[in-house]
Amino acid sequence: MRRGLAVIAGVVAAGLLIGGAQLWQNQARARATVAAAELPEVKAILIAAPAVPPPVDRPGNAKVIVTLETTEVKGTLADGVQYTFWTFDGTVPGPFVRVRVSDVVQIRLKNAEKSMHPHSIDLHAVTGPGGGAAVTQLGPGQEGAFEFKALNPGLYVYHCATPSVPEHIANGMYGLILVEPEKGLPRVDREYYVMQGEFYTKGKTLAPGLQVIDRAKLTAERPEYVVFNGRMGALLDDGVVKANVGETVRLYVGNGGPNLISSFHVIGEIFDTVYTEGAVGGGVPARNVQTTLIPAGGAAIVEMTVQVPGRFLLVDHSIVRAMEKGALGVLEVAGAEQPGIFKTLAPGTRGTGGH
Repeated sequence: MRRGLAVIAGVVAAGLLIGGAQLWQNQARARATVAAAELPEVKAILIAAPAVPPPVDRPGNAKVIVTLETTEVKGTLADGVQYTFWTFDGTVPGPFVRVRVSDVVQIRLKNAEKSMHPHSIDLHAVTGPGGGAAVTQLGPGQEGAFEFKALNPGLYVYHCATPSVPEHIANGMYGLILVEPEKGLPRVDREYYVMQGEFYTKGKTLAPGLQVIDRAKLTAERPEYVVFNGRMGALLDDGVVKANVGETVRLYVGNGGPNLISSFHVIGEIFDTVYTEGAVGGGVPARNVQTTLIPAGGAAIVEMTVQVPGRFLLVDHSIVRAMEKGALGVLEVAGAEQPGIFKTLAPGTRGTGGH
């Protein structure tokens, strides 16, 4: 009899504990909902690469509204080469998103009515099912939304996560979201957005005309193009990024992949500071780095004070990718010569060497 009463008492106690836990969880959710509702609402400033939005200067946290549209658009992959890109807001990479840790971020995603395929969004900054992709699988013309709290500062990739996921990413569906630490990042003179990606075309590199994806090359991880910011030459000619002697330049560098690791390097410069794998708000960043590895689906923040004028090449130092497949850009630095740092003693024959 006593044993039976003890069992009954245990069941009742367990029920009370479970019920109490559920009540506490419900109350916590309600408090979180109220807290989010009390935050001021701001519209995210969304800017296409290589530009980035300004630092977050508001005094406290906010509910940040991020409105994106997935589109399928024909554009230029290289001179004389066309491709139908799958995009966020019509650009590859998608727009740079900038928020602060502890902000509530509301993602409003629409798949354009003219799309031929379903699309979604997975943000690596999200703590939640599929990074948001589990609740944003949208057919043409459909819309979806979710909110997440930005719990962890850092630089994160976002991408489409609709099957076939590799195909959606390989067609250009990726971008970066920066979650600034509470006190922000140290201010610098210039900030730019650079993102590497691969394209797997039926035709060989630079074969003219409208190219389509080659799924066998995608599976074999044999891209015809490895480029910065969505096309060969995006950061050359009129697209070069610029600075002046003495300025500090910060590059937010992402790697959409979907397959290759990037060996990011600026020829003729040394990174004063590297936030490896986009990690901020924690330990001491790396110093005096020549080349930094960026995994597929990862990012890094690199900073350098440019001390002499000239043209400095941005490359994936798996160098064939830079010289033959397109992972090449230019940082153009203006200003007076600095012979105490670098001077020419006897010029060689002019050419294209010196990588």
